[in-house]
Amino acid sequence: MNKIDNVAKHIQEADAIIIGAGSGMSNAAGMDFWYEASPLFMKYMKDFYEKYHFEGIFKGFYNRFDSQEERWAYLLKMLKMVSTIPPQNDVYDYVKTIVKDKPFHIITTNQDMLFKKFFPDERVSEIQGSWGFFQSKNTDTDKHLYPIQSYLDELIPKIENNRLAKEFMPKSEVDGSPLIPWVRGPEFLEDQKYYEEYDKANRFLGKYRNKKILFIEIGVGWMTPMFIQQPFWEMTNYLPNSFYINFNPKDALTNPAIADRSLLIQSDTEEALKQIAQQIQGGQNG
Repeated sequence: MNKIDNVAKHIQEADAIIIGAGSGMSNAAGMDFWYEASPLFMKYMKDFYEKYHFEGIFKGFYNRFDSQEERWAYLLKMLKMVSTIPPQNDVYDYVKTIVKDKPFHIITTNQDMLFKKFFPDERVSEIQGSWGFFQSKNTDTDKHLYPIQSYLDELIPKIENNRLAKEFMPKSEVDGSPLIPWVRGPEFLEDQKYYEEYDKANRFLGKYRNKKILFIEIGVGWMTPMFIQQPFWEMTNYLPNSFYINFNPKDALTNPAIADRSLLIQSDTEEALKQIAQQIQGGQNG
């Protein structure tokens, strides 16, 4: 039995599936504007690239701009990109096919909102925040989250010469503090929604912990292994009916303690998921 057949077999035999996805999932979806000056990146960010030469919107987010006016213009245009550019292929549809007839939950460190565009909110836990919200920089007094869409609609037309005037910069409705994206950082707001995201995953795990659980890891790198990879290894180790599959063309690893209950897929993630989805679909139609 080859690895693709073996993955499909484990999916079909599982009572429940927990997917953990990192930045490699975005790469598999063709969203190559995060870490490189790709044609997709240059289409929207050419002016900023020509001035600062940062490669990808993630590096741009941490760039030292000449002014806050310029930084806010970049940030708004970046958020517009993240919230509107669709996946460049069908990889999220392949995942939908794979989990279609199973109880499943998705845990992701990705903040690009894509999983929640393809799956119901109750099935997805965004455990590191989301580019879809602003929060106050002062989390002591303002614990609200502010959806970005109304700000994009209002403020992007106000950008002139790649600058947003100071009087338009978003502020907290509670104390007037600057707003910042709700993504992991020094001032990251860990409050109601943050705990709700974890609670969804914990309730799912509690419900199926004594069943045959399949842990599927997709594209989790070494930047933050403590959020998905290491917990998946630990849970596979202490849940005797569980199995672990890791999709990662560069760093498909497992813990030696669960090597006999692990399967590593080091081929192209999009193609592997496509083949598995086709096999699952064929089995459903057969």
